[in-house]
Amino acid sequence: MAIFGVGAFYDGTEDVSGSFIQNNIIGVGWDMQYAPELHQFINALKVGDIVYIKSYSPSSPDIIIKAIGIITDSIIRLPSDSNDLVSCGRNVRWIDTDEFRIRKPQEKNNVRANTMYEEYHPDVQRVLIERITNRI
Repeated sequence: MAIFGVGAFYDGTEDVSGSFIQNNIIGVGWDMQYAPELHQFINALKVGDIVYIKSYSPSSPDIIIKAIGIITDSIIRLPSDSNDLVSCGRNVRWIDTDEFRIRKPQEKNNVRANTMYEEYHPDVQRVLIERITNRI
């Protein structure tokens, strides 16, 4: 099991967080030819991995967490079975959909602005795990 942060702004303007939550899915909107590394990232997620929808602006002192969930199966979602919501995605059981903020920790691994990343910071991991375990 690992923890991954996933952005939900398509082309930097359209927030699809609500659609991800409503459709129990996480993914990317870019086609494979434009984002092969993100498609590989989605394909590499494992059943039981924790994912969270995040929003982050470098000028903000906080990371906004919009939802926390768990990958439920190994099915790869495509445009044809997601109403074009994702180009490549995975099914998620959302555990916590109450938006909250985490103070951006002091860190050297500057990945917060990335579309997707594995979460390594122990303070962020602790908060996410606590939120999930309090709701299960």
